[in-house]
Amino acid sequence: MSEVYTHAPVLLHECIEGLNISPTGCYVDGTLGRAGHSVEIARRLTTGHLYCIDRDDAALAAAEERLAPWRDKVTLIHGNFADLSALLDGVGAPPADGMLFDFGVSSPQLDDPSRGFSYMQDSSLDMRMDRSEGLTARVVVNEWPQEELKRILYDYGEERYAPAIAAAICRRREERAIETTLELVDIIRSAMQAKALREKQHPAKRTFQAIRIAVNDELTACERVIDQAVDHLTVGGRLCIITFHSLEDRIVKTGYQRLLKGCTCPPDFPVCVCGKKPSIRLVSRKPILPGEQELNENPRSRSAKLRIAEKI
Repeated sequence: MSEVYTHAPVLLHECIEGLNISPTGCYVDGTLGRAGHSVEIARRLTTGHLYCIDRDDAALAAAEERLAPWRDKVTLIHGNFADLSALLDGVGAPPADGMLFDFGVSSPQLDDPSRGFSYMQDSSLDMRMDRSEGLTARVVVNEWPQEELKRILYDYGEERYAPAIAAAICRRREERAIETTLELVDIIRSAMQAKALREKQHPAKRTFQAIRIAVNDELTACERVIDQAVDHLTVGGRLCIITFHSLEDRIVKTGYQRLLKGCTCPPDFPVCVCGKKPSIRLVSRKPILPGEQELNENPRSRSAKLRIAEKI
């Protein structure tokens, strides 16, 4: 997803405005992270309540302190937002007046070398957002077949050197297991042409993104959460989703368009027989992008897009 350089919550003002917060309302932050968005939601509540979800225990532990002034208004939930309905039902949450999802890796995860997300620091190959899960980047890199590695580099990283990188990984692991992030970076560099190494973007960025998405099954989670979120919104409730790369944004855009259309009948049907009605309206037809000031203050935000829908 994104590279992170600061802990500033991305598109904060735009999200708070988009959620249209009522002091007595119920809200969900489905990607708690550093709790930057949650703090701004919680501070606006009087008798309202905020449900915060994260799959990373470290994020939930840090939120205990960060959200302490509003703790009576906040419920922390450990889990994957892909299971949104079950998580909210499990704590008896009422229908929400607004939900926010900030897809991708969080600042603390990137900043902690032991997590293995960064191609700038040496660490073991981990990349798990939830460290109780079994699949790690080490398993993907050392055990997945070459064709599957090539597929995820193409599909999740949009990496044009996918065949060469996958082949280089497999050659190296035949000699010895690949254990660290910088070891993987060296292999990636060795497989790329000189002109690619001169590009402004780090040569390992796309490969690391692809492996991270595979380890955490991120795109499946993105696809699954949209319908669940709309189902758990009140009429007039807002859904704000921030994405950081084209794969995520395409999923959100397509999901919104489907719910906007409603009817799923084939185009050649003379009349609708499915009976499905539109369930959302778009608050803004185009994605909301960071302004110049935010781009200057927070480089992480440069690829962020916010799409807002309202349940009807």
